[in-house]
Amino acid sequence: MEKVTKDKIKAGLEVFRQLHDSKLLTHLNSCVHCGLCADSCLYYLTMKDERMIPANKVDVVASVYRRYHTLAGRLAPRLVNARELDDATVEEMVDLLFGACTMCGRCVRHCSIGVDIEYVVRMGRKILSDMGYVPASLQATVNAALETGNNMAIPDEEFLDTIEWMEEELQDELEDPQAEIPVNQPGKNVLYTLNPREPKFFPLSISAMAKVFYAAGESWSLSTTMYDVTNYAYFSGNEEHGATIGQRIHEEMEKMQAGKLVLAECGHGYRANRWEAPNYVKKAFPETVSSVELMAAYLREGKITPDKSLTEEVVTLHDPCNLVRGGGIWHEQRYILNRCVQHFEEMSPHGLDNFCCGGGGGQLAMGEYNDRRLKIAEIKAEQIRKTVAKIVATPCHNCVDQLSQINVDFKLNVQIKTIAEIVADSLVIEPKSQK
Repeated sequence: MEKVTKDKIKAGLEVFRQLHDSKLLTHLNSCVHCGLCADSCLYYLTMKDERMIPANKVDVVASVYRRYHTLAGRLAPRLVNARELDDATVEEMVDLLFGACTMCGRCVRHCSIGVDIEYVVRMGRKILSDMGYVPASLQATVNAALETGNNMAIPDEEFLDTIEWMEEELQDELEDPQAEIPVNQPGKNVLYTLNPREPKFFPLSISAMAKVFYAAGESWSLSTTMYDVTNYAYFSGNEEHGATIGQRIHEEMEKMQAGKLVLAECGHGYRANRWEAPNYVKKAFPETVSSVELMAAYLREGKITPDKSLTEEVVTLHDPCNLVRGGGIWHEQRYILNRCVQHFEEMSPHGLDNFCCGGGGGQLAMGEYNDRRLKIAEIKAEQIRKTVAKIVATPCHNCVDQLSQINVDFKLNVQIKTIAEIVADSLVIEPKSQK
């Protein structure tokens, strides 16, 4: 780690000075260290390291504030646990705020007085980002999105080759040469986004959603200019980078003249675009919905017809933190599964109280903390094992990645599927000639 300099300290402290309201200060001063948040945290439950209790993550940020912005902190720092923003403090902040938190928000639900611990962690990450201390692998992911338009730096030619391949597969499956995965077609009802992990590693999830669109008779298109649903600047804490990425999607919506923006299955992608991006860019976004919401609407409106007998295995559901606790979407995926599979078994706990898979908060992008990420995954593995499910559904590609590793490491012998894949597997589609 580079040494902390006066300029870096000044940049970090500026975060406190730039605040236009008292939200951060309120939460920094509200924690009473009751410890109730401890049992909500994957890191503490797994490692029993008191440093990793969420209240201590709040306190490391609060201690810096006290040192520079309170009289007691300036005059008697040891007495009030006020800390200099020096090498040791920065190193601990990086370790706790980046390396020991998935920003899942479960601790917020269990806080006795409602401290928004996740928000404090985000602001702590912003301090570190402004000082230049974002873990290298996470920053590289953000840089790739800024420089190439997608976080995996996929060239347009490679992307289009994958789309063409998936379109051919779709046509073969549907026995309809007119079935398509449209690209760069303006004036459609839906501009659809993807997680770059789909064209790179999970292309079948693209054709699954295309099959759903086909069955619903939807007017839609992808865009080669801006198809990336993710915004890893939400995890790095750099709001300028977050605004740049958010603005690109806004501009692409206007250029494509699409009716609404539909976000692929990505927990933080939904939160970053639906709730955070308008704040980043300081303007209202067009209608923005998750593909999960859209599929649930198709089912309710009778636009698609499922046959739940086509999926006989027991299916369980992993709820992505940013979609559920951070986005309020948790009824829709249950409605879909109850319509599309025979046997749906909930994890315990589930819904708003579900445990993170361990891959959130940018953890999947930070190779520096892989050992911790897989260690805390044991809790999710046990949740899955107790359901006796053979299929784990989740509406998030980051979760798909983490769950896939959990599946191998903990020998669960399950299939990991997106909600779109579950829906596509259940669809009853009449041949074109019979419509």
